Amino acid sequence: MTPLILIVDDEPFMQRIISASLKKGGFPTTVCSSGEQALETAARLAPQLIIMDMMMPGIDGIETLRRMKQCEALRDVPVIMLTAKGNNLARVEAVASGAQVFLTKPFSPSHLLEEARRLLTTNTTIP
Repeated sequence: MTPLILIVDDEPFMQRIISASLKKGGFPTTVCSSGEQALETAARLAPQLIIMDMMMPGIDGIETLRRMKQCEALRDVPVIMLTAKGNNLARVEAVASGAQVFLTKPFSPSHLLEEARRLLTTNTTIP
C-alpha cells in the first residue's frame, strides 16, 4: 500500500506545487489549509507523513505539530516543516516541537520528494 501524505498549507499555490511534486513520486496526497483542519484530517485518515507550513492563520504549524505529538495515534508520524522563516530560531522551534525535517521556502521540489522518501523508508514505527 502506498503511503498517504498530508499537506498542510494555507496557500493554494504551495499546495499545488507540493502535491504535484509528491504525486510525480507516486505518493497520494490530501490537502488541508489550516491547522484545525489538519488535526481533524490526520486523526481521521492516519497519514504516514505530514508536510506542514509553519506560518498559517489560526493555529500555526508549530502549535498544530505540538498537538499532533500529544495524540497517541499521530505522535510517531514524521513531519516536514516548511517555512519562509529561514532563521535558526525557527529551525530550533520546529525541531523541538517534533519536526524531523526543516525546509525553507523556496525549496527544491526534488529535495522535498527525496526527504519524503527517506522519512517514509526509515520510519519503521508506522505500518
